[in-house]
Amino acid sequence: MMSQNPFFKPSTWPFLAPQFDKIQIEHYRPAFAEGIKQQLAEIEIIATLMDPPTFKNTLEAIELSGDLLKRVTQVFYNMSGAHTNEAIQEIQVEMAPKLAAHSDDIRMNQKLFARIKKVYTGRKAADLTEEQLRVLEEQYNGFVRAGAELTPQQQDRIRQINGRQSTLTTAFQNNLMTITKQRYLVVDDVQDLIGMDPADINAAAEAATKRGHAGKYVLTITNTTRQPQLRSLQNRDLRKKLWEASAYRAQGKNNGFECFVDNRPILLEIAQLRAERASILGFASHAAFQLEPQMAKTPNAARKMLTDLIPSLRHKTDLEALEIKEAMLKDGCTFEPRPWDAEYYAEKVRRAKYDFDESSVNAYFEMGNVLKNGVFFTMNRLYGVDFNERHDLPVYHPEVRVFDVMDHDGTQLGLFYADYLQRDSKRGGAWMSSFVNQSRLLNERPVIVNVMNIPRPPEGEPTLIGFDEVKTMFHEMGHGLHGLFSNVTYPSVSGTSVPRDFVEFPSTFEEDWAMHPEVLANYARHHKTGESIPAVLLEKMLSARKFNQGFETTEYVAAALLDLDWHSLTTSEIPTDVEAFETESMVRHDLENPQIPPRYKSAYFAHVWAGGYSASYYAYMWSEVLAADAFAHMIAQGGLTRKNGDLFRKTILAKGGSRNPMPMYEDFRGEPPTVTALLLRRGLTAKK
Repeated sequence: MMSQNPFFKPSTWPFLAPQFDKIQIEHYRPAFAEGIKQQLAEIEIIATLMDPPTFKNTLEAIELSGDLLKRVTQVFYNMSGAHTNEAIQEIQVEMAPKLAAHSDDIRMNQKLFARIKKVYTGRKAADLTEEQLRVLEEQYNGFVRAGAELTPQQQDRIRQINGRQSTLTTAFQNNLMTITKQRYLVVDDVQDLIGMDPADINAAAEAATKRGHAGKYVLTITNTTRQPQLRSLQNRDLRKKLWEASAYRAQGKNNGFECFVDNRPILLEIAQLRAERASILGFASHAAFQLEPQMAKTPNAARKMLTDLIPSLRHKTDLEALEIKEAMLKDGCTFEPRPWDAEYYAEKVRRAKYDFDESSVNAYFEMGNVLKNGVFFTMNRLYGVDFNERHDLPVYHPEVRVFDVMDHDGTQLGLFYADYLQRDSKRGGAWMSSFVNQSRLLNERPVIVNVMNIPRPPEGEPTLIGFDEVKTMFHEMGHGLHGLFSNVTYPSVSGTSVPRDFVEFPSTFEEDWAMHPEVLANYARHHKTGESIPAVLLEKMLSARKFNQGFETTEYVAAALLDLDWHSLTTSEIPTDVEAFETESMVRHDLENPQIPPRYKSAYFAHVWAGGYSASYYAYMWSEVLAADAFAHMIAQGGLTRKNGDLFRKTILAKGGSRNPMPMYEDFRGEPPTVTALLLRRGLTAKK
């Protein structure tokens, strides 16, 4: 069986690309089992070595361990997000506590920790490079934070908590996958869709046919609270039903849907377990535990960054709300606007104020052209890299595209996989991941994947996207470059292995190039005629994008503060009523506004309950401060040039997590960041 399992040996495809032509469901379980067994045997050899501990025979040896487990893990968890099914979900449920226990077996190995501690204690006298010192510090702190210095009884409890939490987070995510597949709105009459773009109506008809509702129309539920169709649907009752289908998902309310999922008991137990683990480890809260190794360092620092924005946001949202109310009055609506009204009338204001219809630009943003002549063009101008598509490598879904990434000197950096279209087997949102991480120690080059959920067009039609999706393509490529340009020795600090509140910096930085005049001129072309987007329409689009930034920023800040509030609780403070806690959080921060709910309500806030962003959703804004400051600086230094790109690549992207983040940033920028560029980027002012 081992000889037939493609995971048991390194892939024979270039750059160790996954053998999707051979991988079957039945290969995962034995590969996980053998991978765990092999790594534990390797760790035991390191821990019981008779030679005095050194960086090479201990830390470097750890970096070299677990090859089989790494191969299967990186493929499996990419599939669990990008192309899952019931069999994969079953394995995920089974493996979650086993992998948590495996991690604990390593991090709580007293003999191994004693060797690491010995090297750490003598680090100042050792002849270590900056990267080696970083690896040593990260490993030592990781073992301590995992409980290596606790009593046996405390360690037993930590193990129980970790195992249970892994099961719960998997259940939380799988519930959301169920919602993705089953919770959608069926519309009988096309007249109810008046206001929607004809292409979107056709896509809704096709989606209905695929789900067994031929002759009707299906509106699917996307990741966040707000739904894109709310901008255009004239039918208020349908807008309300769509918003409620989104906002009340996973809250034990079916609202007429077959999908009945309740994530509230799960998240309450997760919050309790996280608070208990933090207490055992000597921290006031899970937030304090999580933020200790981040740039922010403390929950108060992260919270202050967010709350300092609130006075400006209140001023901005008051102005925007007044314009929305005026638009409603013109329509003869005297009732108070609700969340399902705000987006619709904000779009009316945008059209009237800027003479601009958001959907009018979609014809100039065909997905393939945006990728080739927007994203790839920018990466070439900044960094000198080329993306050349190849068709010989196996993929996990027919729509996935693969590209060789060639450096300016003709050498190949690695591989890039692009998986952009929405499907039921994919979780919501957009992300970057890797199948292989760059490492000079292992002589491995990166194999990176970008995943999105761009709505599928009707059969035979071009994939026309909105500008938000254009920016997301640039954003995820920023993460991709962080992996592709990584040039480090040790895999544990490769690519995006950086603090959470730094990891979104390179990606957010790349977003702004989507609006750069030279870049826009190259990709914003009509999908039929090839004509450039008219200058007048472009100017309207860019101006209109700063409208409603008060609402949009507020919904993000509300979600980030809600996350921090959940994870700042002690074990005795965990509530029993999720919705009441959400309301209390919004009132506490002066953010209670019926028109602007948080971007994510707790029951479907996957970032913080199932992903890696617990107590760290603030990181997007923290990173945006860096990104806006860095972009403004680069524009001042000449903009879209190789000189600028090479400096950013050398000081930021190539370093991965091999250095502390702020010195890296200051090497690039020459000084610490300020918030000035962020306020300009979001169309906000510092006015109270």
